[in-house]
This record gives sequence, C-alpha cells and structure tokens, in this order.
Amino acid sequence: MEGKTFDKLRKAEDQFVEKIADNMQTFGVSSTVGRVLGTIYMNREPMTLDELSENLGMSKTRMSQVVREMLDLNIAEKVFERGVRKDLYNVERDYYQTFISLFTSNWHKAINKSKMFEQKLHRELVDLQEDEMVNEEMEQKINELLIETKEWVEYYHWISRLIDFFESGEIFEHVPKHTTKKD
Repeated sequence: MEGKTFDKLRKAEDQFVEKIADNMQTFGVSSTVGRVLGTIYMNREPMTLDELSENLGMSKTRMSQVVREMLDLNIAEKVFERGVRKDLYNVERDYYQTFISLFTSNWHKAINKSKMFEQKLHRELVDLQEDEMVNEEMEQKINELLIETKEWVEYYHWISRLIDFFESGEIFEHVPKHTTKKD
C-alpha cells in the first residue's frame, strides 16, 4: 500500500511541475524552463546539471542551456555548498518574486531593443530631412515619424518606471500579497 501512496504523491508533484511549466508559457518562457524550475522547486534543495538531466531525461548540454536561460531571467541562481564539487542551482521559492523577475526581465530586454531601434530610426529620419530631394509632403511625413519616435521613447520610459515600481517592491503597497496562515 505504501508504494501506491508514494506513486500518488509523485504524480501530484509531477502535476505541480507541469502547472509551473504551463504558467511559464504565459510569460513567454518555454515550458522546458518551467519544468526545470518546478523540478528544483519540488526537490526543495539545489540540484546539479547531472541530477536535473537524469530527473528530466534531457541531455546535459540542453540542461546547461536551459539553466543558463534561467540565470539570465533571474529565476535561478548558482549556489555554493561546502564539499560539493559540481555547480548547484537553486530557484526562488517566492512566487511573487519569480513573477517580478520574469516580468521585469522580459521588459528590460524590450526596452533595450526599442532604444536601439529608436536611435537608429531617429538618425535615419534626421538624415532624410537634410536630403535636398525631400519635398514638403515628405518633410511632413518625416516630422510625423519623429514625433512618433518621441512618443515611443516616452512610452518605454513609462515601462521603465513600471519596472522600477515592481522591482522596488512598491507594488505590494498597492496590491498586497495574500498570505495563507500555516497552522
């Protein structure tokens, strides 16, 4: 009977891991990242690449790529444990912080891409303005696009302030966490 109970418990843990994987896709993150995150989370202790590879049935090379992505997203960290020679990886246990890390990581990338795009486009438009072949209608279009790029910058500046709002924790003053009391 103990074996059946263990199997049911293992199945519940697997379902939990799959739900985390599904949720990751909501953030634009692969379900593979979600499975690795869920596996480490359910393990309740840091894990090595070998342990993760074996547990998830993935190659060590692929696992290394996934863990690197998780480090970049700031949802995993390399940890040190005395006496352990292999790298260990752990994940954030706070769901709220995981959400903030995913949300802000993706928007940081979007802001950086947009800044580069805006700067390049602005230079091209200014160069066009100086072109002798530009007529009045073209000049008007260029000016409209320059105004649009300014609005674009203001929009991404707003997103940057929103990121700060989340990363500072101020969000919780306006939208408090609900905590479940543990008996």
